[in-house]
Amino acid sequence: MSNFEKKFGKYAIRNLSLVLIMCYALGYIIYLLMPGLLLYMSLNPYAILHGQIWRLVTWIVIPPGMSNPFLTLLMLYFYYSLGTTLENRWGTYRYNVYLFSGMVFTVIGSFLMLGYCYLNGGVSAGLMEYVSLNYFSTYYVNMSIFLAFAATFPEVQVYMMFLIPIKVKVLGIIYGILLLSDFIRGDVYSRFAMAASLCNFVMFMLTSKSHIHMSPKQVKRRQEFKREVKRNTGSTKHKCAICGRTENDGDDLEFRYCSKCQGNYEYCKDHLFTHQHVKY
Repeated sequence: MSNFEKKFGKYAIRNLSLVLIMCYALGYIIYLLMPGLLLYMSLNPYAILHGQIWRLVTWIVIPPGMSNPFLTLLMLYFYYSLGTTLENRWGTYRYNVYLFSGMVFTVIGSFLMLGYCYLNGGVSAGLMEYVSLNYFSTYYVNMSIFLAFAATFPEVQVYMMFLIPIKVKVLGIIYGILLLSDFIRGDVYSRFAMAASLCNFVMFMLTSKSHIHMSPKQVKRRQEFKREVKRNTGSTKHKCAICGRTENDGDDLEFRYCSKCQGNYEYCKDHLFTHQHVKY
């Protein structure tokens, strides 16, 4: 557990994929009832610098696609499934960092794009509004979820068009090639958006080698093996000094020793940051 996770892990949002989809649902409602309002919610760095700072957050509710509601709902369900699986595999904190870093990088990329336009003398309110609506969205952030899933569970098999079985790693490679092609053929605005939104995936590949290349079946077998070992031994290795829970009380429980307590006091994740330190 890193120092950042020790300090901020308690603030991680569970079921973040579901929260994101709920934001999209709100965006759809706004689109149906007040479509003009979405123009004031996009990630427009030009408007943000002119006082509309709410756009730093509200762009997240704009759905990645609105042309075909059925296909959009199907796509969102697909990414919800992928995101939930990643959260269960990585842990809530790491998945939060991955998704939020993609959003932060997107915001940074939009301002870098604005700076590029200033240097080239081509900034206008209309141009920035067009770019923000058509390029800087959560589309590539959602795509980064798929890339992370393909890297974490490369051997998982899915059914393309509900009929053709294909491994996720193959789809990941195909998508990577398409992304590279779009980046080369695209304009400067799409390049800024793609590069910024996918920085979180690049960081993931460089720093999370220990969290990849394990299939869901392997994860399930490992959990079943741990439960069987606990059942056969009848003993526990971890116990919270506050609530008394052990690893037998739940597969998702984590225990840590507190460095600020005098003595070997171990706490579960619910009491690690809230207990009173033991001093002699």
